[in-house]
Amino acid sequence: MSHRAHLFSLRVGHAFRDSCLGKDRYNLTHLMKDVLAGITVGIIAIPLAMALAIASGVAPQYGLYTAIIGGFIIALTGGSRYSISGPTAAFVVILYPIAQLYGLAGLLLATFLAGVILVAMAYARVGRFIEYIPESVTLGFTGGIAIVIATLQLKDFLGLSVQEMPEHYVDKVLLLASSVGDFDGASLFVALATLVIMLSWSKLKTSIPPHLAGVICASLLGVILANIGYDVDTIGSRFSYLLSDGSREMGIPPYLPDFALPWQRPGPAGQPLELTWGLFVALLPSAFAIAMLGAIESLLCAVVLDGMTGKRHSANSELLGQGLGNIITPFFGGITATAAIARSAVNVKVGAQSPVAAMIHSLIVLIGLVLLAPFLAYLPMPAMAALLMVVAWNMSEAPKSLHLLRHSPIRDIFVFLTCLTLTVFLDMVIAITVGVLLACILFVSEIAAMTKITDITDNHKLIDVKIPENWAVLKINGPLFFAAADRIFGEIPSRMTTLDGVILYMDGVTLLDAGGVAAMNKLVAYCAKEGKQIFFADLQFQPLKTLARANIKPLNGVTSFFPTLNEAIHSFN
Repeated sequence: MSHRAHLFSLRVGHAFRDSCLGKDRYNLTHLMKDVLAGITVGIIAIPLAMALAIASGVAPQYGLYTAIIGGFIIALTGGSRYSISGPTAAFVVILYPIAQLYGLAGLLLATFLAGVILVAMAYARVGRFIEYIPESVTLGFTGGIAIVIATLQLKDFLGLSVQEMPEHYVDKVLLLASSVGDFDGASLFVALATLVIMLSWSKLKTSIPPHLAGVICASLLGVILANIGYDVDTIGSRFSYLLSDGSREMGIPPYLPDFALPWQRPGPAGQPLELTWGLFVALLPSAFAIAMLGAIESLLCAVVLDGMTGKRHSANSELLGQGLGNIITPFFGGITATAAIARSAVNVKVGAQSPVAAMIHSLIVLIGLVLLAPFLAYLPMPAMAALLMVVAWNMSEAPKSLHLLRHSPIRDIFVFLTCLTLTVFLDMVIAITVGVLLACILFVSEIAAMTKITDITDNHKLIDVKIPENWAVLKINGPLFFAAADRIFGEIPSRMTTLDGVILYMDGVTLLDAGGVAAMNKLVAYCAKEGKQIFFADLQFQPLKTLARANIKPLNGVTSFFPTLNEAIHSFN
């Protein structure tokens, strides 16, 4: 495979075929390493999947369903060997508003539509375009998402009695600020204890993940506080489910996800949604946002894992797997899934060899759901909020952002701050769109400024004979595209006021586009009108090809073309 073939290949199950059925023989040793990695990541994923579902506005079991169904299907059908897929923090800012407006049914339907878009993106071979998204854009929108997620967790972190959060970020902050005086001391104590345990646990150098230790200790602390009269909100007190006899049980259901049409799940009023064209139109922008973020995050994760392992993912195959996973998962109650960088990195570090590790991770989550549901009900909501704050901090990549602010060019800093601000106060899709366009415009302006024109008439190294008195030799360096050509060709007439003609030495012109041809024609028209001549010398292949396609030919008495500067100079003799 060439070094760029991974950007263009496309087949279902590329990673599984390549690692388990390909020339690298998959053996018992590989399987044992995958089992160990899958168990490790599965244990890590259980509290994370629940916390991210809650942050997205739905009950915790739907996060587990996502890790079980989506994680397994994407691993089996995708293009990255080591990616672990499931609910991720990046989607919270998109999914939460959908859940508030359309309920679980609307969220699942939007996920299904996003899966269809991802499959279409895979077959359109757009995976290769991931390399065109600047780091300033990705750091900006991930930083903005982290700020929003952390803000949303303050309600449970402080134990506030806020029933419903407003839609806009500023209103959220104002409501939280006005309610902060009513914080619950027990909830704050549990949240801070969880935070301290998670941040200091790594110093003990144990194999138990910090967030797992944090939520276990928080659960024990919550039970102790409840026994002495200080109740702390838990998953068991916040969420419930219906039993077959119609009675209601607190916590999460300890059984497998059932199959149902996404729109038949509970809507905003607890009733199924009516499937209409208007509903599709309303959900389509959100579905597109989910698909775009899913594509970006899954492919960025695959790139990071490639750097860690030296392997190559198939970008379009990964998009296909992500699409198939998000198409199927909503039928089993799972919300949006994509590759999770942190869980995937752990997967690599503990020795994963193939997508089998990700499939085993899904089975471990399934076993946890069935066997541990009664115990998971004891997880305190403040502890889940503390866990998500740490997740938000990690996804923000603050050290990278600070390095960018201190050492990068002004244009990158401007793009970063624009993306971050728009993500927080408006919308992530707007932020990414504006960020990419802004980065492109600033880049184009910088490249255009590099195109220069220089008078080399007196350069004896290049010009070995005397040219006519009223002529000059001008050298152009840089691409003559739309952003630079008007300035360069527009500057030449001001140099020709006292001249009969000029020789344009163009060996430094690597690119000529339609805008450059148009500006060139304006210059030729000026010369024809003023009775002046212009010689074009030493054009490279691409500019010559562009001129040929534009049917540009020498104009008698006005323009001439020469293969070298030397021939143009000696044409006077």
